[in-house]
Amino acid sequence: MEVKKPENIDEYIGAFPNDVQEVLEKVRMTIQKAAPDAKEKISYSMPAFEQNGIVVYFAAFKNHIGLYALPSGHAAFAEKLSKYKSGKGSVQFPLKEPMPFDLIDEIVKFRVKENLEKVKKK
Repeated sequence: MEVKKPENIDEYIGAFPNDVQEVLEKVRMTIQKAAPDAKEKISYSMPAFEQNGIVVYFAAFKNHIGLYALPSGHAAFAEKLSKYKSGKGSVQFPLKEPMPFDLIDEIVKFRVKENLEKVKKK
């Protein structure tokens, strides 16, 4: 059975149960507010925001929302992210806990600034 890949973030979010859709939509709105000039896209079958390169990806799983701010975004917030399960460029926010929207906002703003600095150096 082939799973249809989402063509946009609305389709991606719409594929989940209502309670998860609400969380995903709030994550999306948090990212949009922190990076109002970023463009939405689907990349690696996940929602992504792009502004001078990828800012962040996010995705829903059975028990968590994954946020992918690439290694630099996670390294810069290592202390604040330490209570969450994480990898080199990912962090898992459990669905059973309040979503850290303020932290997501900070990470996104950091990544937008970082991407802009990379463009200025070129």
